[in-house]
Amino acid sequence: MSLTKAERTIIITMWGKISTQADSIGTEALERLFASYPQTKTYFPHFDLHPGSAQLRTHGSKVVAAVGDAVKSVDNIAGALSKLSELHAYILRVDPVNFKLLSHCLLVTVATRFPADFTAEAHAAWDKFLSVVSSVLTEKYR
Repeated sequence: MSLTKAERTIIITMWGKISTQADSIGTEALERLFASYPQTKTYFPHFDLHPGSAQLRTHGSKVVAAVGDAVKSVDNIAGALSKLSELHAYILRVDPVNFKLLSHCLLVTVATRFPADFTAEAHAAWDKFLSVVSSVLTEKYR
């Protein structure tokens, strides 16, 4: 699945706004993930998972930085996220369904932060983009 030119434009344009709040968006997306899908906490037994904890903020920053890498390489997302895919598949052994769950939480977080920008077209573009990201991150599992 590839993104259209219009979808890429929406992603890149909105990323300009998202990136200014990247750390807090990443933290909030993880907080949503753990609240909505508590089974995902099993991958973080060594983390303080209380809302706003330093470890959540740090990992949230990493999550959104990876999304930023995908945005910057929107025409080669697989190349941009290859090492991250290998890490999660071979070393961390994360269940690939969790990428889709996190994508949903990130989508909801972005929608709540930028309601005026999150039009139906933006929603569709971000949903498709995050589906591509999730798919790329699960490539090493196949």
